[in-house]
Amino acid sequence: MAVCGGICWGFSGCCGQFLFGAKGAKAPWLVSLRLLFAGLIMIAVGFSLHGRRNMDILKKKADTLRLLLFAFCGISLCQFTYFMAIEASNAGTATVLQYLSPVLILLVVCFREKRYPGWLELAAIFLSLLGTFVLGTHGNIHTFYITGNALFWGLAAAVSSVLYNMIPGSLILRYDIYQVLGFGMFFGGVLMCVLFRPWEYELIWDTETGAALISVIVIGTAVAFGLYLQGVSMIGPLKGSILASVEPLSAVIISVFWLGTSFAPADFLGFGMILGAVLMLTAAQGKMSDPI
Repeated sequence: MAVCGGICWGFSGCCGQFLFGAKGAKAPWLVSLRLLFAGLIMIAVGFSLHGRRNMDILKKKADTLRLLLFAFCGISLCQFTYFMAIEASNAGTATVLQYLSPVLILLVVCFREKRYPGWLELAAIFLSLLGTFVLGTHGNIHTFYITGNALFWGLAAAVSSVLYNMIPGSLILRYDIYQVLGFGMFFGGVLMCVLFRPWEYELIWDTETGAALISVIVIGTAVAFGLYLQGVSMIGPLKGSILASVEPLSAVIISVFWLGTSFAPADFLGFGMILGAVLMLTAAQGKMSDPI
């Protein structure tokens, strides 16, 4: 489930890049509509499966507050920073930078368990930092080949991804995935609509725009988040983020062959270092249990 969710995310990011580059869309507009309508879809599915019990997550004050925290500081922030990074660069680069999050999650897990990272984990941390350096500078400390704006939003997406993984906590274990995701997306979408007023944006509306938007909402949100968070509820945030690391690979491949995005050899070297760090964490954490 985590792997399939990652592939859907990669495709969704490329659809976002297509909307930004070819149709004049902006990240706040896309994220607002994405969260609002995907949330409504998942809430509808939840009611079809569970009837009135779909509202149980809103009956306890503590659970409702945690749900709102997830909606505003988890899923909304994660989506906003990610698509801002895509708008500032491209789907492949933004997705790879977001995948620094397993390293950050590792640090949080080590802090919670009051232990130091192992040597393999330390090597993964170093490799991920080196990969980010290579991606940004191509090895030349005097020149940046990625804009400061793109780097900022990419790193912000990595940090917000950590929050997205860890904020839901036991909600995913105690409630159906459609309750947590559906209401979380919906409340987040309402907030984004209030803040950014997507109805005021102008863009090119045609069949391609509609198809890409539907793909982002249905495949990249309702399907992808459902699969991924269900996987996380089974194996924990660290392992879930590692397995879903197929996302940047799919985003790079799709962006190259569909959108014609060009990358320099140094870009692929940086991508490889960051994804190599994730694979090293897989080796280091393979037998580790990390309940949320």
